[in-house]
Amino acid sequence: MGVFTFEDETTSVVAPARLYKALVKDADNLIPKAVEAIKSVETVEGNGGPGTIKKLTFVEGDKTKYVLHRVDAIDEVNFVYNFSIIGGTGLADNLEKVSFESKLVEGPNGGSIRKVHVQYFTKGDAKLSEEELKAGQAKVEGLVKLVEGYLLANPDY
Repeated sequence: MGVFTFEDETTSVVAPARLYKALVKDADNLIPKAVEAIKSVETVEGNGGPGTIKKLTFVEGDKTKYVLHRVDAIDEVNFVYNFSIIGGTGLADNLEKVSFESKLVEGPNGGSIRKVHVQYFTKGDAKLSEEELKAGQAKVEGLVKLVEGYLLANPDY
């Protein structure tokens, strides 16, 4: 098994507490509203805390796919949310899992900075190209930006 690491920071104009609420606490209901490609988020096992398994069903191209998302750690006080994509038809064949360690901190002008550490665990001696790493990160950043757009369009949320 190989492990490929990627670190990134993205900024948002939305305050950390509000963005965390949308991306973590209310994600099951909010993300399908904010992201057209995501059709549903359902809890398969657990109560929402560490160890919980969620199924995210989405449309990619003309195919409906899903990923299994395992909650690894939650720290609401420090806006930390760690999770892993552990299976499903949306996980690339050469990957065993992808783990995300993310934290929101205060950013400029009342916004936030999302810091993320991603580890791709490949099967056997499979390699990941720079393009695959960038494409994976672009999907995550796109999701965050769509949620941010939803929050900006719905100030009472």
